[in-house]
Amino acid sequence: MEYKKITQEFIAPTVEEAIEQGAKTLGLAQDMLEVEILDQGSKGLFGLGSRQARVRLSIRNGEEKKSEPKPRMESHVIEKPKEEKPKAERPAPVFTNKVETGKDPVLKLAEDVVWELLQKMHIDAKVEAKFVAPIDERDQRMVQVEIMGRDLSILIGRRSETLNSLQYISSLIVAKEHGEWVPLMIDVQGYRERRERQLKVLARRMAEQVVHTGRRQNLEPMPANERRVIHLELRNHEFVTTESVGEEPNRKVTIILKRQK
Repeated sequence: MEYKKITQEFIAPTVEEAIEQGAKTLGLAQDMLEVEILDQGSKGLFGLGSRQARVRLSIRNGEEKKSEPKPRMESHVIEKPKEEKPKAERPAPVFTNKVETGKDPVLKLAEDVVWELLQKMHIDAKVEAKFVAPIDERDQRMVQVEIMGRDLSILIGRRSETLNSLQYISSLIVAKEHGEWVPLMIDVQGYRERRERQLKVLARRMAEQVVHTGRRQNLEPMPANERRVIHLELRNHEFVTTESVGEEPNRKVTIILKRQK
């Protein structure tokens, strides 16, 4: 006599917990169930983006009414076949900073975070990190992460929105793991260098306005790496000076006349 199968799905942090939860709910031993794994679940990256496991348990009508114990058998697990994408092996990191050795835990953490995020995006690239000294004494030294590879324009996006988002997310994860905020700058294929030229033009133009009007100029909030460009460009200016004001992530540069300071 053929029996109609009864199926039900269960969700839990792990596959094992989902099966256990389902067995208790159905009132059956695990060896009386047929298990189909729908989603293995994921712990996410550094605790972010975690996903619970999901399984489908199958029994046959009349099975749950049998009370006589049966010899324990292994659960028959049917796992959905899935295409395995080849995971690129991480290239050995190369640190270019001459002062730091490259073994600094902050540099290692920054590299790991950025590389893991790139892998989640299925982007194969090389990642290198180094320290950059701050210009403003109130600023921390900055970690500069270089991403190198082919066809990485997708990481920049319109007006560097994608790159800035990647930088912001990476900064949050690094700060969470390190226990304090770490200024982080990510560059892709020399994009930041082109952006630096634009910021230098902006710095000179705003300085001229300060000299002409006698009024200080507050620039828009910028990440530490962009504030650094403004400070460097106007550091030796004859009539104006610069300072950073505010707190991260809304810290910005103010340009003022030297005699007003």
